[in-house]
Amino acid sequence: MNNKLILVIAKSLLLARWKQTLVAAVGVTFSITMFITLLGFMTGLNDLLDGLILNRTPHVRLFNEVKPNPEQPATFSKDLGYTFIHSIKPSGNGQNIDNATAIMQNLKKDPRVFGVAPKVSAQVFYNVGNIDINGVINGVDVESEARLFKFQDYVPAGNYLDLKNVPNSIILGKAAADKMLANIGDVIQVTTPRGDRQSLKVVGYFQSGLADLDKVQSYASLATTQKLLGRPISYITDINIKLNNIALAPALAVEYKKMFDTDAEDIQTANAQFETGSNVRSIISYAVGITLLIVAGFGIYNILNMMIYEKMDSIAILKATGFSGRDVKRIFTTIALSIGIVGGLFGLGFGFILSHIIHQIPFNTVALPTVKTFPVNYNLKFYLIGISFSIITTYFAGLFPARKASKIDPVIIIRGK
Repeated sequence: MNNKLILVIAKSLLLARWKQTLVAAVGVTFSITMFITLLGFMTGLNDLLDGLILNRTPHVRLFNEVKPNPEQPATFSKDLGYTFIHSIKPSGNGQNIDNATAIMQNLKKDPRVFGVAPKVSAQVFYNVGNIDINGVINGVDVESEARLFKFQDYVPAGNYLDLKNVPNSIILGKAAADKMLANIGDVIQVTTPRGDRQSLKVVGYFQSGLADLDKVQSYASLATTQKLLGRPISYITDINIKLNNIALAPALAVEYKKMFDTDAEDIQTANAQFETGSNVRSIISYAVGITLLIVAGFGIYNILNMMIYEKMDSIAILKATGFSGRDVKRIFTTIALSIGIVGGLFGLGFGFILSHIIHQIPFNTVALPTVKTFPVNYNLKFYLIGISFSIITTYFAGLFPARKASKIDPVIIIRGK
């Protein structure tokens, strides 16, 4: 049968019961709107939470872990009796990575590596009057840290480049600065475990969003930290690596560990629990959204069933005048798809508008000073999934009533009348 004629008949049946059609379309529209809004908001929130940790975490970290010497004096004893030794101390050169400069040059030549950032970790005491507060100063290459780990996004006050330009400077963790009543421009005293004391000028605040971390962590340049520890410029405790493909991190961690004879940790291992939480939130978001679409599909199914029951005479006349069961099936399938497509497109539009409204709502929190509004992700994938599910759900919702309509015997209907 002519496709144009089938479309005309489907349109007539839709308009004949326009209120029921409108209810079905509104159901689809509401489902898609909430699907887009929910996924956009939840994914935006996941991205924000992931960023707090993952933006500051290298894909692969090379370091030397302090561990006991595997060759203990007992292993050299020729005595056949039992030997008991207690409190064997670790040996070696501590946390320093041997040949760190050569390792970093080698890594920069690796096409799988996006960038490399050296770091020196220094345990210190912040001196506040006659009280010492535990702290950690991370000596970093400021430009590499900003390019690879978005360091500048976590410095709400002060200029992060001052670490490089101002000698003996420090960016304090915001919680630590508040505890010490240290303002930008003040000079603080820090003491190393060896008893060396150094004056450092506060040039900014660092705020990660994790208060416990900000009470301890601070940042200085590599040169300042090496000087504070009394170490040469070759002294590096960590090499942080960003990869072009984060999925390669576990394999490359194993490879680099063997190649450079250091300890290595990949981002998946370091943040396994955090990543699990993000995946669970995403699954819940998709499950709720898809459930809304399925519920809307049942609504369309019921409406088409009622339409077929009320249009028995019309269906019988169509079949009596030459329409085949396949044509009737196409008519009701077209009705269902029309509701799904129109309702889905409106849902995409309203979902985008509602997401944009949420994105404009102020979100002010002391823990996250760089975040001004609620996070929303406008990924095109969500919109494609939404319209696809809308079409698929409404198609199957209309398929079963359409098959029922195609099997109606016009003789029985007309004879009954």
